[in-house]
Amino acid sequence: MAGTSEESSIGFKEWALVCEALGRGEQHVIVRKGGIAEGRDGFQFKHEEFYLFPTLFHEQLARTTLPAGTLMPEDTGDTVRITYRVRAIWARLVTDPEAVRRLSPFHVLKPEIVEERFHYDETPGVSVALVRVSRLAEPWEFSMQRSYGGCRSWVTLPPREPGAGADLPVVNDAAFAEIQRQVERALPPGERGK
Repeated sequence: MAGTSEESSIGFKEWALVCEALGRGEQHVIVRKGGIAEGRDGFQFKHEEFYLFPTLFHEQLARTTLPAGTLMPEDTGDTVRITYRVRAIWARLVTDPEAVRRLSPFHVLKPEIVEERFHYDETPGVSVALVRVSRLAEPWEFSMQRSYGGCRSWVTLPPREPGAGADLPVVNDAAFAEIQRQVERALPPGERGK
């Protein structure tokens, strides 16, 4: 992962329900496999810090373990509303299917969706990032742009106005340290974060 100060303008496109689960402290890892617009090398966690860019589509609830009555986040139309900032503690390619299954308590995706991602292309495995999520002091809104569309994970966002207030971690330090310990214990030694 890169680590530059310009990363404050990077958005990571993720299902809106997953963004909210991350923001409630119900999910602590992001499990990803590249889409068709990820380029020749496929998906990679390229940035240590980024904003969650929520995406909406109606079938996402059925692809999660969230309760059936869970409401979809509000459709903001032509406005993008960013509520969460993320710091990736580490990211790894996980190629052991049993290890991926052991991560299920730390995300809200259904097992069959993770399995589908694991076998998506000729290289079995998924990219996994352990993430620390903070809620912005106030939501950050800007206009939707054509450049945010398509099957890509990373998008460049406009600069965020300074002085919006301090972002607050959604999980306290002690609780997160325990979550990190449990996540890392689920992975084989060669696939653990540093």
